[in-house]
Amino acid sequence: MSMTANGRCLCGAVTLELSLGDAKVGACHCTMCRTWGGGPLLALESVAAMTLHGEKHVATYASSEWAERGFCSRCGTHLFYRLKEGGHVAVPVGLIDDGRAWRFEAEIFVDEKPAFYDFANPTHKMTGAEVFAAFARQE
Repeated sequence: MSMTANGRCLCGAVTLELSLGDAKVGACHCTMCRTWGGGPLLALESVAAMTLHGEKHVATYASSEWAERGFCSRCGTHLFYRLKEGGHVAVPVGLIDDGRAWRFEAEIFVDEKPAFYDFANPTHKMTGAEVFAAFARQE
């Protein structure tokens, strides 16, 4: 089931139009995501296509050899995490302004999750090694 969603940064300089495969949300507990946002990244993982408007205000940071993070250069809002190859994009669910009933279903890098928080609902959990192995199989 394909669906669309729209969102924007805090200042409105950047807007996003997304084509989504489903309404699933995942959490990333890796050290980089927690450093980037101050906590786990709650993101839409089934982004099939993303159109950005206001691209002159989008800055990127190469956070690793294989991925980059995008943000608004005016207000600093986190816009996306994407792999440099393969097309995978994750968009923070908080950017989407449509009040949809999201389903929190997956957690990755659970081996890097600090002990001071846990989510109550059951999710599919993967360690960092399992995540890298899964992406290697998709290539």
